[in-house]
Amino acid sequence: MNDEPRPHPLRDSSQDAATARRIPDTPQTRAPAYRLAFADRDFLMREALRPVRLQLELLKPQMMMDEAGIESTIVLFGGARIPAPDAAAETPAPCPPALKALSHYYTEARRFAFAMTERSLASGGRHDVIMTGGGPGVMEAGNRGASEAGGRSIGLNIVLPHEQAPNAFVTPDLSFNFHYFAIRKMHFLMRARAVCVFPGGFGTMDEMFESLTLIQTGRMKPIPFLLFGKAWWQAIINWQTLADAGVISSTDLRLITFVETAEDALDAIDNWETDIPQS
Repeated sequence: MNDEPRPHPLRDSSQDAATARRIPDTPQTRAPAYRLAFADRDFLMREALRPVRLQLELLKPQMMMDEAGIESTIVLFGGARIPAPDAAAETPAPCPPALKALSHYYTEARRFAFAMTERSLASGGRHDVIMTGGGPGVMEAGNRGASEAGGRSIGLNIVLPHEQAPNAFVTPDLSFNFHYFAIRKMHFLMRARAVCVFPGGFGTMDEMFESLTLIQTGRMKPIPFLLFGKAWWQAIINWQTLADAGVISSTDLRLITFVETAEDALDAIDNWETDIPQS
C-alpha cells in the first residue's frame, strides 16, 4: 500500500512494532498480554474481535483498489469447473460430457474480457476493469482475457476447505483473499458497472440472485445484468413461471438480458436502457 505522508507528528505504529521485536526477553515481554494489540494475531482471532476482522476485510481491498485507481469494474460470475476448450479435449473420461460441452463459455468469457479490457485501456485503464472470483474455470477465462489484452484484472478469492489458489492471470497487486463471503460479495458490486453471469453451480447462483435482489429491491442502482446462454439459463430457471405465479413482478424480468457471445454482451452494455421500473 502507498506510503502517504502522515497527517500528524505522532510515532508510526510500524516503528513501534519493529521496536517491540527488539525488546529484552523476559517473562513479562514473553507474556501474551504484553504484545501490541494490532500485532497480536491470537488476539485478533478471538471471537469478540469478529467486528474488527469484518472491518479490516472491507477496508483492505477498498483501500488498495482506490490506490490502484480502479474506478469501475465489469464483474464476471461463472462456474469454476468449466474447462478451457483445449483442456476439455484432454480431460479424462470421468469429466461429464455435459460439462465439456460448456467449454465454449470459457472462450466467450475470455473473448469478452479481452475486448472490454482493450476498451478500458483506451480510456486510461481505470474504468471497466475485469473482476472475477479469482479461481479456475470462467473466472480464469476472464482474468486471462484481460491479461492477454495487456490490462489489469481483479480476483476476489476466498479461503475454502479444499486447497485453492488464485489463477495465474489475476494481476498480483489486485489479487485478494477473503474469509467472509458477505464482504467478498460487497466488493463484487461496489464498483460494478455491469454484471455478466455464465453457467455455474451453487456459488454462481448465489452471487447472481443476491445481486439481482439488491437491484430488485432498490438497494443497488440498476446496471446491465447479462446472462450468457439463454437456453441454458431457461432450462435451469423458469423465469416466466416466477412472474406468472406473482412471486416476482413481470417487470423484474427486464432486469436481465440474455446474450450468447462476447459481441452480444458488448452491444447490450452499449445500448442498455436505464429506465427499468423497479418492483
